[in-house]
Amino acid sequence: MNQKSNSFLETEKIGVLMRKYAVPCVISLLVAALYNIVDQIFIANADYLGSYGNAANTVVFPLTVVALAIAVMIGDGCCAFVSISLGANRKEDAHRSIGNAVVLCIVSSLVLTALYLIFQTQILTMFGGKVNEETFYHAREYFFWISIGIPFYMFGQAMNPIIRSDGSPKFAMVSTLAGAFTNIILDPIFIFVLRWGMMGAAVATVLGQVLTAALSVWYLCHMKALRLEKSSFRIQLNLVGRFLSLGICSFLSQISLVCAMAAIQNMILKYGAMDEIFGQAQYAQIPMAVVGIVMKFFQIVISISVGMAAGCIPIVGYNIGAGRKDRAASLFTLLLTCEAILGAVALLIVELLPRQLIGIFGAANESVYYTEFAIKSFRTYLCMMIFACVNKATFIYLQSLGKAVASTALSMIREVLFGVGFALLLPVFFGLDGVLYSMPVSDILTFIISVIVIRSTYRQLKQ
Repeated sequence: MNQKSNSFLETEKIGVLMRKYAVPCVISLLVAALYNIVDQIFIANADYLGSYGNAANTVVFPLTVVALAIAVMIGDGCCAFVSISLGANRKEDAHRSIGNAVVLCIVSSLVLTALYLIFQTQILTMFGGKVNEETFYHAREYFFWISIGIPFYMFGQAMNPIIRSDGSPKFAMVSTLAGAFTNIILDPIFIFVLRWGMMGAAVATVLGQVLTAALSVWYLCHMKALRLEKSSFRIQLNLVGRFLSLGICSFLSQISLVCAMAAIQNMILKYGAMDEIFGQAQYAQIPMAVVGIVMKFFQIVISISVGMAAGCIPIVGYNIGAGRKDRAASLFTLLLTCEAILGAVALLIVELLPRQLIGIFGAANESVYYTEFAIKSFRTYLCMMIFACVNKATFIYLQSLGKAVASTALSMIREVLFGVGFALLLPVFFGLDGVLYSMPVSDILTFIISVIVIRSTYRQLKQ
């Protein structure tokens, strides 16, 4: 029998492996999250866009998450499948699954782009775009150009975990960083110098995504552990089904987040109109803009959380494939500890420094109501960050064990049953504040379930 590829995953110290794989993954996902956040920072500080542009960005954001959901389902599923296949020395399955993932990603991205361009008005309306006329105008402009870049965005995001599974987490990180730096450099030029407005922010983002996609293509032609062949790209439905089943949790965790955001944004639209202050036309966009900003900070933290957990997927998958459950259990302990620390640090930031956080997003150019609502939103909406981080890590770790059903069920309970349910229910009793309460309530109840799952997982790994 040939020596197994990536055999160091079975022998290297767990802490060293987690640092090697998780850090680049964290940076990659963090940079991916910063694409939209950087746009929002520059938009917020442009005097001709301000909170209207911020609100428009918030409306469009869930629609980029839909594209991300499809991409990570393909990429994370393929990553887990490739890692398990390499651990079991099944190279044929590994390279064919990557080729199939490439084809699937290209086709699905083109279909999604077409749908976005055809049903633009209806889709933006579903996500609260008509909070007022100016917000809707900016949302349409931003959404059009973002839609053009969807194929490049999805390809880069899908290939990132696949590149990590080939043993190159650093290249995966660099390819994402290159695109992000391009966006950061071009944003101020397009927004402040050329004054292209929302179009400028979107075009800067798309150009960065094009660069990341191009680097991903280059890597696929120079892989380390595997080599792609023409036969790799011939669709095999049995392979597609096997790796998509491992990535379905990633898809549902993202797509259910979209459902939650849609519910939240529509409740903001409805109950904001009933508010004494935000019911006034000149302030109507503030709750939408502020909650979007708070969600972006949450996305930064969760990107780190998901990055730590997703970085462990190749390590866990390989060791499970090699029969080393003891190493998988040790990694789970280290992961949960790191996640709890991350949540604690994030909690301190939002509770102690909310004024400074909102200041980054153009508070100096807005009314006092903007700052006051933002401070309340940061402190209330994100008060259970420790639980949120531990919950997310638990979902992803189950996925790396190949337990797609359990992982998917937990994710759906959190994002749909609790996330959407409480976002719709609590505003009935608490008005606009009820939207802010929905997040911590959901995280508390999910954590109770996660504790049960964590204990069960440890028992199984010790058998």
